[in-house]
Amino acid sequence: MRATVLSALAALALLAGCAAPKFIEYDGPEVTRVEVFKASRTMILWHHDEVLETYEIELGFAPEGQKFEEGDGRTPEGEFFIDRRNPNSEFYLSLGIDYPQAHHIEAAREAGLDPGGDIFIHGTPREFRRTDDWTAGCIAVTDREMRQIYAMVRDGTPITIHP
Repeated sequence: MRATVLSALAALALLAGCAAPKFIEYDGPEVTRVEVFKASRTMILWHHDEVLETYEIELGFAPEGQKFEEGDGRTPEGEFFIDRRNPNSEFYLSLGIDYPQAHHIEAAREAGLDPGGDIFIHGTPREFRRTDDWTAGCIAVTDREMRQIYAMVRDGTPITIHP
């Protein structure tokens, strides 16, 4: 019994040592903008007119159309900025998008609604994509991809989310 427990502990220690580092370095060209295309489930990182990386993405559980209220499952559309980062995200790492903006808040208020918030680009524990969209309105990539995105994209980077 003791040998089995020791073997299990040794295997866990070995697996922990093999895990990819959460934070990586990036010294390539600056990401000058991010574009998300909801219809094709694609996100592109640009350096001016040069594509640096392209990712397949997952979206909110009801992705079509503009986000209008909290809980609608839509991913917002429009011009935004990356405005914060969360190294301790529930979904591995995450980059915040400055939604809602003043015009979203005003439109929701006029309709008597809450526009929602906390829209992020974040990781997901699965190595393979789901065939359905599942987030509450965020943009999800694999954790491996999120490590790269987190290293490459700086706060203040513009992000356009297209229908």
